[in-house]
Amino acid sequence: MNSSRMAGSLLVRHLTHHFSPSSTTTATTFLNGAATRSSVVWMRFANTSASVAQEETVAKRKAATAPERQSTKDITSYWGIPPTKLVKEDGTEWKWSCFKPWDAYKADVTIDLTKHHAPTTLMDKVAYWTVKSLRVPTDIFFQRRYGCRAMMLETVAAVPGMVGGMLLHLRSLRRFEHSGGWIRALLEEAENERMHLMTFMEVANPYWYERALVMLVQGVFFNAYFLGYLISPKFAHRMTGYLEEEAIHSYTEFLKDLEDGKIENVPAPAIAIDYWRLPANATLKDVVTVVRADEAHHRDVNHFASDIHHQGMELSQTPAPLHYH
Repeated sequence: MNSSRMAGSLLVRHLTHHFSPSSTTTATTFLNGAATRSSVVWMRFANTSASVAQEETVAKRKAATAPERQSTKDITSYWGIPPTKLVKEDGTEWKWSCFKPWDAYKADVTIDLTKHHAPTTLMDKVAYWTVKSLRVPTDIFFQRRYGCRAMMLETVAAVPGMVGGMLLHLRSLRRFEHSGGWIRALLEEAENERMHLMTFMEVANPYWYERALVMLVQGVFFNAYFLGYLISPKFAHRMTGYLEEEAIHSYTEFLKDLEDGKIENVPAPAIAIDYWRLPANATLKDVVTVVRADEAHHRDVNHFASDIHHQGMELSQTPAPLHYH
């Protein structure tokens, strides 16, 4: 180490011949005062470290309080737009995002539940027995677990209205013509069926294999119904009408088990109370009753739509039935 410093001193003295006296002093100070400057640099570094540590402490405090502030922020939609704050009739905050206050209604439970369209043509008979054959595996799989059965039923029942509304929408665009209100009627039917599912999600707890079955059945049924509607809307609507008749039967059996005490008549989910404008003390029996009334309406609409095609008319030429809302 001493020999290195001596060599460095000789090198500096040799170089000072090419610099001014002040440079010599500076160079000498560089060697002789290395320790002094090192301590100064260390002090500066220590001060900087202390400042950084203080900033990190402040940042941590801010991060610790951030969740509290974020929890009070409004929930934003998928597009980052703050949702409009809505209130119910009693002034309390509206907490549902899947439907709005103006979508709520009171179901017509006086509708005729026994109405049945007797199959007359070959196509009607094919649609009728197709639905009847689908009921057999459903009865075997779900037995009398009507809560999960309803969930499976609604995942399928919400498909026809969406498929029919979509295809009518595309045809209206292609032909530059009105739809007679049928697009909205069918899409609202699909939305109503989806709200049935949102309701029964609060009641039933399906097993993992039942969820897997829903994905399989929906995938097969959607594509089959899509092709069937392209080939014959009359057949598609007639089949949906018969599906709704089976839904009425299933919900009637559901109500029997509720009345007999085989299924606990629990309080109605809050989402059902707001959607159907049920009383605050409504029960599961009330929910099943209004859902069954909805299915009866869908039955009539789809049989009516099939009859229109049977008469050689198109849906766009005939106004849609009044909405059940």
